Amino acid sequence: MDWQTLATRLFGAGHGIVRDGDFLHGEVEFDGEPLTVLGTTDHAPIGVALALAQARVVLDTMARNPGRALLLLIDTQGQQLRRRDELLGINRAMAHLGMCIDLARRRGHRVLGLVYDQALSGGFITSGLIADACDALPEAEIRVMRLPAMARVTKLPESLLAELSEANPVFAPGVRNYVAMGGVRRLWQGDLAQALRDALADTPTQDRRAEDGAARGGRRLAADVIQQVLDAA
Repeated sequence: MDWQTLATRLFGAGHGIVRDGDFLHGEVEFDGEPLTVLGTTDHAPIGVALALAQARVVLDTMARNPGRALLLLIDTQGQQLRRRDELLGINRAMAHLGMCIDLARRRGHRVLGLVYDQALSGGFITSGLIADACDALPEAEIRVMRLPAMARVTKLPESLLAELSEANPVFAPGVRNYVAMGGVRRLWQGDLAQALRDALADTPTQDRRAEDGAARGGRRLAADVIQQVLDAA
């Protein structure tokens, strides 16, 4: 689904969200309450400029509108693979974005992520996966690492990883596998405005992804390991 169709279904034709290149931002009214919207489109690669632009919106919202909820619209191919961005410190810019989102959460802002098209790699990790909750449309495409890249990193044959991905969501791309692992809380279907209403109404205040992954059978050990570490601390 393209971002304009999504915005219209969520907020109506006069939604107020604008596009600057691949950057989406705007202030909308939803059920009589203001909501800050930011995100990306056209499978945007997240470089220094785009990461800092999103962080600026988060910081401005905290400064000017304490407690206001934020909605992250996610469509990214991951981090910008360009020498200029590497020299400018893309790692720091993306970390800054992630820390701004985390700070907003700590200050009482509800932060929701919605993967409406594509979510890959670091561009997803420093946005939707840091939000209080990350939801997705059923047709969205989500993966952090392709199997060939995973094979190079793990030194395991790609054929073995492909076989493992048939039964284990950790090795497999796809939005439903991320639901099973708890990375995506739920899929929005039907009335998208009602789905957003429900998401805002039950935004979690604690990270429950490990528990959700265990309950759904996608990450069977993470919650237990986390608890063991906490008990030993």
